[in-house]
Amino acid sequence: MMDLEALKYPMGRFKAPETIDTEQRKIWIETIENFPIQLEAFAKQLTEKQLETPYRPEGWTARQVIHHLYDSHTHCYVRMKAALTEGENPEIKDYNENAYANLSDGKSGPIEFSILGLKALHSRWTYWMKTFTEEDWEKSYFHPTRQITYKLDKVLGIYAWHCLHHLEHLKIIVNG
Repeated sequence: MMDLEALKYPMGRFKAPETIDTEQRKIWIETIENFPIQLEAFAKQLTEKQLETPYRPEGWTARQVIHHLYDSHTHCYVRMKAALTEGENPEIKDYNENAYANLSDGKSGPIEFSILGLKALHSRWTYWMKTFTEEDWEKSYFHPTRQITYKLDKVLGIYAWHCLHHLEHLKIIVNG
């Protein structure tokens, strides 16, 4: 049996490289761009029972994980927009991801809604990020709950990791 930390972070926690260059950003953008198709293909394997199974004790079900991905990535997209349009290092709005996951759409909504949303969101998001200048990647926002300033190039890496991190959670459910 895996320990709780390994179940929470099957790939480990995100660690940003010392330097984030154009090539690294390209890899991360491709990860985000391709993720909805990977998720859709994987989700087709999930049974109704697996959709209602948590990936760890007191963790989210597969259904909640999939809906969380859409909620979280939508927030990221809006936060990145704020970083580029609302002055220097704007304070973003945080949200309670557990409360979101426990709303009726997160607990029982069809996963196809979030997969379709992720396809559209990731298409627009990656199209947009491919147009960023070096100066755009240096922009940042301030996270009020964590009391951290995040540069957009690091945010990109976090969300590329986030895609794969939650895919690993779904694999834990499938593999028992």
